[in-house]
Amino acid sequence: MPFRSPIFRKLLVSAFALIAITILVLDFYLTRDVARRETVSVERQLAAEARVLAGELSAADPGRLEDWARSAETRAQARVTVIGSSGVVLADSQHDPETMENHANRPEVQEALHGRTGASIRHSATLDRDLCYLAIPASAGGAPAVLRLALPIKELDAVIATVRWRIYGASLAAAFAALVMAYFFSRTFTQRIRRLQKFADSLLGARAFEALERDSNDEVGSLAASLSSAARQLHELVEKVSLESARREAILASMVEGVLAVDDELRVTFCNESFARAVGAQLPVPEHLPLLTLVRDPSFLDLLSRVIVTHESIKQRMQLAAAEGRAFEVQAAPLALRSRHGAIAILHDITDLERLERIRKDFVANVSHELRTPLTAIRGYAETLLDGALEDEENNRKFLEVIRAHAIRLNNIASDLLVLSELESGETAAAPEPVPINAALDAAIRTVESEARVRGVSVHVGDLGTGRVIGHRIRLEQAFVNLLDNAVKFNRPGGEVRIETSRAPEGKARITIADTGIGIPSEDLPRIFERFYRVDKARSREVGGTGLGLSIVKHVIERMNGCVTVESQLGKGSVFTVLLPLAE
Repeated sequence: MPFRSPIFRKLLVSAFALIAITILVLDFYLTRDVARRETVSVERQLAAEARVLAGELSAADPGRLEDWARSAETRAQARVTVIGSSGVVLADSQHDPETMENHANRPEVQEALHGRTGASIRHSATLDRDLCYLAIPASAGGAPAVLRLALPIKELDAVIATVRWRIYGASLAAAFAALVMAYFFSRTFTQRIRRLQKFADSLLGARAFEALERDSNDEVGSLAASLSSAARQLHELVEKVSLESARREAILASMVEGVLAVDDELRVTFCNESFARAVGAQLPVPEHLPLLTLVRDPSFLDLLSRVIVTHESIKQRMQLAAAEGRAFEVQAAPLALRSRHGAIAILHDITDLERLERIRKDFVANVSHELRTPLTAIRGYAETLLDGALEDEENNRKFLEVIRAHAIRLNNIASDLLVLSELESGETAAAPEPVPINAALDAAIRTVESEARVRGVSVHVGDLGTGRVIGHRIRLEQAFVNLLDNAVKFNRPGGEVRIETSRAPEGKARITIADTGIGIPSEDLPRIFERFYRVDKARSREVGGTGLGLSIVKHVIERMNGCVTVESQLGKGSVFTVLLPLAE
């Protein structure tokens, strides 16, 4: 009999429990939804009536508020109450206001006193029944007041009961149909499970596979066929174990990531070449070598010890002293050996990743800082103008000039960021072409001539030659303009800027731009090509720099397969040297 099968009883009970839970959930949510919809409908009706009556109330005679409330109840088909700003009931359509308590603590009245529409559902002590209240701010006789309308919600229980009986009727019909289907499904499924059990009991029989294969017409039959096939392939898997083991050893040995396996006594059972190179060990690493002899790093030893003790995987970033300070993300996991436990650690070199992450964070912080200053200034001066300084003829133009200067600074930062983005993406509208070096330098010199005259800086140009390089002329001119602009702005009055070109070895052109300016401290030289990095932040902002000029120069020159270097002495000046391959 099917009822004697435990799996049949479990499936049947599960189906019944699922149907019962579904009925309860439907009853809970649908009745709540019906109640909510009915409540919203009543509140909308009361709100519409209240808006109409509020206009009438403002024009009503203060001495006849009782008559007006009873008349308003007839029109609105709802109880009408007028409440003063102190909570005292001024008029009520169904009860004497003299005997009613203060309503200031009613939630809907509190909302209306704060200028908002308030609504609530509760039991009325005056009328001894549940009501839906809605109150809005109004005026009575020129004084602030609250107009409140109320409707009984006795119909709500009747609507919910109707919906609940419909749910029960539909659910019981569905439950009966589902239970019938579950009965037939469970009986069929139980029979198939028994056939699989008989097959497992006779698995060693010679004809077991053939009998099972003939019953492969559905999912359970497919499972039976898979078991039969697995039995045939068992001996093949045994033959492949040694081959797969050899392959695994080869893969681990050739991995870029360092791999180390140790036993529960922290003795090396496996170590690939990448790990040995990372810790500076000599190959081959002897098996069962104490890990302390191979890696003298307390944090790494502690990590593997915790994995062996807790049998839990641990991921941790660390720097190994033996790896010349390189950063690694170590993924350590428990390893089950033949007769004991151990641990395996995989080292991912994330030194470059951490450097890029640090650069990204610095860039975000620098961008935020650079944008915050002009935006704060623009906002401050704009608020000053709006607060009355617009009428100050002596200073209003000065304020507007400051706002314009900071807006120009924001535009320059945005333009330079777009240029950097384009250079890093490598997307250019035109193909590279031969660019005369002398023409690009002439254009850059003409651009900074006026600034040099204003600052009293003389520009001396040597023999520019006739060499050409492959690239984009606009970008090359922009790089030269940035270098010359810095040489002029960070120079001293009466200073000089010298430009020279020459031919360097290996078919390259050398362009040098030297100035007699303030110079760059030696500790700042490695970072001057970083975005937003400034040696003298105060002077950089004073002369209008965005902090992106040298970064643009570096990207432009590198995109043309060249390089830019700098030599500087504090107080004596700087020399920027650009090397670019000449066009053939």
